Amino acid sequence: MRVLLLGSGGYLGRYVAEHLLADPAVQLTALGRGDDADVRFDLSSGSPGALTRFLNAVHPGVVINCAGATRGGARELTRHNTVAVATVCESLRRSGCGARLVQIGCSSEYGPSQPGSSTAEDAVPRPGGPYGVSKLAGTELVLGSGLDAVVLRVFSPVGPGTPAGSPLGRLAEAMRRAMQAGESELKLSGLGVQRDFVDVRDVARAVHAASLSAAQGVVNIGTGRAVRLREAASVLARVAGFGGSLHEIDAPPGRGLVHHGPGAGAHIPGPAHGHGPGHGHAPGHGPVHQLSVAGEAHATGGAATFPYPDGCGSWQQADVRTARDRLGWRSRIPLEESLADIWMEAACRI
Repeated sequence: MRVLLLGSGGYLGRYVAEHLLADPAVQLTALGRGDDADVRFDLSSGSPGALTRFLNAVHPGVVINCAGATRGGARELTRHNTVAVATVCESLRRSGCGARLVQIGCSSEYGPSQPGSSTAEDAVPRPGGPYGVSKLAGTELVLGSGLDAVVLRVFSPVGPGTPAGSPLGRLAEAMRRAMQAGESELKLSGLGVQRDFVDVRDVARAVHAASLSAAQGVVNIGTGRAVRLREAASVLARVAGFGGSLHEIDAPPGRGLVHHGPGAGAHIPGPAHGHGPGHGHAPGHGPVHQLSVAGEAHATGGAATFPYPDGCGSWQQADVRTARDRLGWRSRIPLEESLADIWMEAACRI
């Protein structure tokens, strides 16, 4: 099977490429903006005609689009997440290769959802920010293209390679700095948010499964379990061996202590409808570092709380039955393993 991978140098694209290269039946060609791509091409500025000629030369059976941008202003996001997808769709329509398209979407297209609910593919999208809007526009272009195509709406990807600017990446980096400086307390805010974290390697398996399937339309890719950032922070502290205390500044009364010293356990739950462990607040000793997980780091003192950056409010959990039924896929890697891999990368910077 000949596969053309677009955006092979990005966070998801790197693991999709790695997974596909392990399949001896796949002949992979990587196209992207970086030097590591087989062919350099910028989807946001390149012409459909040039991409069409390349498609006719390579003649792939599957095109996987992992390209896009997660940060920037509305203009930049639209260029990379919407205009680029329009280029891909138009090129495939013009080409005679008849390739199947696997488009990587995201859960930000849905926007906020009701706490306790699972979001299915037929939910009405109401994105809460320009990123979600730009990704939704790309999805609609794919669905209306008439191509043999499927859109994978990936929920919150985590694991090795997690961007340092993401909430969990920021938390790992703050913990690394606190340990390096010998600080005994890390004050956090914004940990009440609950997200469906799915390992990036499981996402790569889903992309492979989608390329081999006949599924069309939208398919959610997640675990089906929402986890509170508070629990994730506690597990990250445990796997890191953080000897100090984690305090959640904006926690409900009686829940301010997230982690206290080595051996402080945390359980990553199944479907997460409850709250974290109910410990009393314990005063810290020694130097203190303060961080808003979803925003910017602050000096010790009053903390501002920033919204989680995906525009999806306080809760998001995927309904993953379609992925199971139509792709034969389900997540395998537990969040504890994903967090341990995030920490291993952060620890290498000590």
